[in-house]
Amino acid sequence: MMIFDTHAHYDDEQFNPDREELLSSMEAGGVGTIMNVSASFDSCENVLGLARQYPFVYAAIGVHPDHVGCLDEEKIQKMQELLEDEKALAVGEIGLDYYWKEEPEEIQQKWFIRQLQLAKDMDLPVIIHSRDAAADTLRIMKEHGRDIGGVIHCFSYSREIALEYVKMGYYIGIGGVVTFKNGRKLKEVAEAVPLSSIVLETDCPYLAPVPNRGKRNHSLNLTYVAEEIARIKGISASDVIEETEKNARNLYRL
Repeated sequence: MMIFDTHAHYDDEQFNPDREELLSSMEAGGVGTIMNVSASFDSCENVLGLARQYPFVYAAIGVHPDHVGCLDEEKIQKMQELLEDEKALAVGEIGLDYYWKEEPEEIQQKWFIRQLQLAKDMDLPVIIHSRDAAADTLRIMKEHGRDIGGVIHCFSYSREIALEYVKMGYYIGIGGVVTFKNGRKLKEVAEAVPLSSIVLETDCPYLAPVPNRGKRNHSLNLTYVAEEIARIKGISASDVIEETEKNARNLYRL
């Protein structure tokens, strides 16, 4: 029984000083598997390089909504080639972000749909980013993502919306926010969603849980997330770790 971090960004420059040392400490800290997720087009090759370097690290190839303005069909073709690697197990993170609005909504939606199609073509699950875009994300997922499978990463909406995704066969990604005092909405989601539809994630280096909130996050902090989900559900943390690891292996078909 080992923790599976379903969403990390170890290629981020915040890890440059001690990346190797930190990743080498994972097994001793109870972390067995990590999905390292690309955000920009330039990071796609970086996450794959890291996955090739460490047997327990895998890669997701995709472009975050903040960065889709650079995309064209040539880049999609390059991403498809990278996804053929045996260490690339998902398309992500992709989706919509109306909070920062780094790219116009219609551009975000166009390339979200195109990357969903890429996942369908490659028969791979998706990692969905959605911030302040609940209605459009759900609409697009119902129209274009119903049969793909994947995870709604860093879930931030209501339990009703969470259960809509669960009905579609998607997992709900829960990380450090569930430990925050102001994380009431995510605590309600963790209570309402069956454990069989939950996976653990860090989104590191961001969103470290209490008691390390505000510091650089990493996968070893997931014990705090598991403990909080266990408290909410009235079960043991070891049950949470065991079930979510099984869910993550199903999600990424390992």
